[in-house]
Amino acid sequence: MKRFFCFTLLMLSAVIVGCDSGDDNSSNAAPEIPDDTGSNVVGTPTVAYVTNGIASFWDIAEAGAQQAGKDLKVDVQVHMPVDGVQDQKRMLEDLITQQVDGVAVSPIDSDNQIDLLNLVADATTLITHDSDAADSNRELYIGMSNYDAGWMCGELIEEATADVADQVSIMIFVGRLEQVNARQRRQGLIDYLMKREKDDQRYDKPGQVIENDRFSILGTRTDDFDANKCKSYVEDTLTAYPDITCMVGLFAYNPPQILEALTSADKLNEVHVIGFDEDAQTLQAIVDGTCYGTVVQNPYQYGYQSVKVLAEHATGVKDISDHEDFIDIPARKIMNNNVQEFWDELKKLTGENDADAGSDSAE
Repeated sequence: MKRFFCFTLLMLSAVIVGCDSGDDNSSNAAPEIPDDTGSNVVGTPTVAYVTNGIASFWDIAEAGAQQAGKDLKVDVQVHMPVDGVQDQKRMLEDLITQQVDGVAVSPIDSDNQIDLLNLVADATTLITHDSDAADSNRELYIGMSNYDAGWMCGELIEEATADVADQVSIMIFVGRLEQVNARQRRQGLIDYLMKREKDDQRYDKPGQVIENDRFSILGTRTDDFDANKCKSYVEDTLTAYPDITCMVGLFAYNPPQILEALTSADKLNEVHVIGFDEDAQTLQAIVDGTCYGTVVQNPYQYGYQSVKVLAEHATGVKDISDHEDFIDIPARKIMNNNVQEFWDELKKLTGENDADAGSDSAE
């Protein structure tokens, strides 16, 4: 791991000058991680977990990250940017200055953050989670195949609309398409519905209708992580396409905004809703039958495994090069037949009670 050694060398010099050869414990330096770990880290390691925004999804990931910190006895900083890519940039620059022992980040705009990410990688151990930056000098990626998850979302759309006689019209809602994960989810969904061969390098640019005899994808509305803007776009869609068949939300906060707008328009049971992630409102809608299903990741494990990998490397337990380049935590479909079991397990992991479960996220 790349680290800054000046302070450590100064403290070591003090020990050599001030101690007899037989007195190993007379130094005032901070206690070290035991020698059997092979680590040079002084004191308790600190690792940082950086998200791409604020959402209930990231609250779950934070719970996993903090639990890993307790289990592995490392300090964990969780940073959630409020103001998009510039806020995330500031956070990463601050972490370079702090000389933390590792950083896990979900890049907001990986194509335009390569130089910044490489600066982080030069200063400490860098991994990505949730959304990758494969062209950077990050060590590995923890997450899922977002393309495959989008493909699964397409399967849910097809199942939900199986009884619709006419061509199925669809609008996609997502925070931003600069993120690799958003682009790949959208593309997987499109490719499945268009009955194409799988190709995670394909990209249909937004701004055009994509259709075949069965499905018509009217467009993709991006809200830049603004829940109110998402809801407004849903309302605009209902005005422009009053007979729309299906709406899909690809970020955690999108499905709840779709559901709220449909409720206000008295169209909750007329438009098929497909979600992504495990926001409490989305899960409750699946229980109630107003959302057909959602594709979930495992944000708890994103947080836990990110901290675990960084902590084990920082303490010498397991070198990061011993891991695969991609630690796969697969997505799965949640529908009426498995939603309650899934939700109960989620509450156990996060320490959430039933009263908390229905509350809105920080979105």
